Amino acid sequence: MKLIIHGGFFSESLTNQEIKKAKQDALAEIVTLGHKYLQSHTAVETVVYTVSLLEDCDLFNAGTGSQIQSDGKIRLSASLMDGKTQKFSGVINIEDVKNPICIAEKLMPFDDRVLSGKGAQDFARENGFNHYSPETPQRRKEYDQKLSDSIRLGTVGCVALDVFGNLAAATSTGGKGFEIPGRVSDSATTAGNFANAFAGISCTGVGEDIVSGAVASTIVIRVTDAMPLALATEKTLNELKPFDGFAGIIGISAAGEVYHADTHPYMVWALYDDGVEVFA
Repeated sequence: MKLIIHGGFFSESLTNQEIKKAKQDALAEIVTLGHKYLQSHTAVETVVYTVSLLEDCDLFNAGTGSQIQSDGKIRLSASLMDGKTQKFSGVINIEDVKNPICIAEKLMPFDDRVLSGKGAQDFARENGFNHYSPETPQRRKEYDQKLSDSIRLGTVGCVALDVFGNLAAATSTGGKGFEIPGRVSDSATTAGNFANAFAGISCTGVGEDIVSGAVASTIVIRVTDAMPLALATEKTLNELKPFDGFAGIIGISAAGEVYHADTHPYMVWALYDDGVEVFA
C-alpha cells in the first residue's frame, strides 16, 4: 500500500519559510491520515478522502481558499479516475460547493460522468451537496490587490495503490486566479489526472501546458508499454521543454514504483511508503 500527494507549486514558499513550514506540516498530517484510511479502504475511496482533506485546508488552491477569477467568482474543477475500471469522472468550473472531488465521486456510476458549470452545480444540489462559499478573507484581499503573480499556484492531488493492487488518482483545483471565466484547466481532464491497472498520475502546474503535453495519460501509457515510471515521467516532461512547459507530477505504478518530478521547482509533495514520510 502506497500513497503520495501534492499541494501544487508555491512561489511564496521560496521566501516565506513560515508559510512553507505550515504547508509541509499540513501535507505530512494529511498523507498520514490518508495512509491510515487506505488500510481499510480502496484506492478510489482513499484518493477521494485524501483530496477532500486537501480541499478543506485553506493553505492550498483547491476547495476552501481557491483562487478568485477575473469576474470575482470562484469556480472549481476536480476529477477522479479508477485504474481498475478505467472510469473517469469530474466537474469543471462548478461554483458554491465545498468538495468538488466528492461530486466527481458521486458522478462515477452515471453515464454522463463529466459535468460543467450550471449542470454540475444542479447535479450537486440534487444529490445533497449544499451551498458553500470557498472564499477566504486572504483570497479576497489578494484579488482586490491583484497579486496573482505572487500567490499560490497549482492544484492538489493524490495517487494511491491499495492492498488489492488497484490504483486510483484524484486531482482538484481552484484555477490559476484572474483567468477568463469559462477557462478549463487540466485537472478535470485525462491530461491532468489519469490511472489504469499499470500506473496512476496526478499533475499540477500550468493547465494549458499540461494539456498540450497530455502529461498524465502519456506517462501512464508509457508505463503500460513497460517503461519504468521514472523514465516515462522524465521523457514526458522533457517533451514540454520546446515550449517551456510548467508541470509537476506525482505517480505510483502497479509495481510499487513511486515518483515525483517537476519542471520548475518547487512542487510541494508528501509520501507515505511503508511507514516512511517524506515531504519537501
